[in-house]
Amino acid sequence: MKSYREELTFETKTRRAYINITPQVEAALKKSGVKEGLCLVNPMHISASVYINDDEQGLLKDYDDFLERLVPHEPVSQYRHNDTGEDNADAHIKRQVMGREVVVAITNGKMDFGPWEQIFYGEFDGRRKKRVLIKIIGE
Repeated sequence: MKSYREELTFETKTRRAYINITPQVEAALKKSGVKEGLCLVNPMHISASVYINDDEQGLLKDYDDFLERLVPHEPVSQYRHNDTGEDNADAHIKRQVMGREVVVAITNGKMDFGPWEQIFYGEFDGRRKKRVLIKIIGE
């Protein structure tokens, strides 16, 4: 069985961002040489998410609006976590809502997606470097 590991690095200019990382994951898959197997993609930080959905700008804005209504950033004093001097409690909760990772089947050397599916990196506490792990295993 083959195993391949790669890290992506992001440093967004905004607190929240939604980045389609499908092309980077597809490039890693090609480098791996795996034709049949699984691809895991997860952020290596507790205030970011990786998820699968449609790459449509209205939907991305809907996600952002929904998450901000559900778990607003301000006032930061509403969260006990922020009593530690942080201001990112909302980012931790947003990550729980959007999920930690995705696993995609690999068939014939390609990710086995349904219609419109794309892989996204969701950043909820940006403006600093963060990593995303791509781990591919198979034959």
